[in-house]
Amino acid sequence: MLIRQGVDRDERIDRRLAMSLAGIAGALNAAAFYAVGFFAANMTGNVSLLSDHIALGDWISGFFYLFVVLVFILGAVVSTVAIDAGRSRHLGAIYAYCILAEAFLLALLGAADLWLLSTLRAPVLVLGLAFLMGLQNAVVTRISDARVRATHVSGMATDIGIELGMALDIARGRVHDAEAAQNRSKLLLHVYTVLAFLIGGVAGVLVYRITGGWLLIAAAALLVAIAFSGIADVRRQRRTGN
Repeated sequence: MLIRQGVDRDERIDRRLAMSLAGIAGALNAAAFYAVGFFAANMTGNVSLLSDHIALGDWISGFFYLFVVLVFILGAVVSTVAIDAGRSRHLGAIYAYCILAEAFLLALLGAADLWLLSTLRAPVLVLGLAFLMGLQNAVVTRISDARVRATHVSGMATDIGIELGMALDIARGRVHDAEAAQNRSKLLLHVYTVLAFLIGGVAGVLVYRITGGWLLIAAAALLVAIAFSGIADVRRQRRTGN
């Protein structure tokens, strides 16, 4: 799931990646909104709120939303630099190591959410998750050649609409069989990703209401398991020479 890149990946691998990481992203994003009233991964909404606050002259709130967007971008930058450095050194598990780093930082963020003073809790939680969601989204985008996005629901909903429109042409016999198969594959991928994000969000809020910051630590443990699975796959490939 975290080894093959681009055209070397098949539909099954992309779906597993999308469902696992989109589910975790949905849980974290929804839990953050429930906890402090801010979205950590919704950059469309954050830019719109930035515009609204600037238009109303509320510069302090506006700059906070700007900072959220910049921190999300920073996470993507850090992820990209790490991936490029790993690939230049032929480090086959670089994507898994990026997810492992995300897990470590997420566990620290969970501890901060549990024990920080309430005045610091909201900005630390939102900015920390924005950075990690930017990092994770860049990993998913790079490894799948942008076929999978873990947090970009607007884009995935648009893709679902496009694929459904194409399905209508397929039903009327206007598309070749090969394109029809590709259409079904893309449609399923996007539907599974959105559903995973939705179900993850519901689960995230329910669990956060009971456990608080322990949700973040549990999500970090899931990311560790995903990362170690990728690292183990790389080592297995090296042993077998495949």
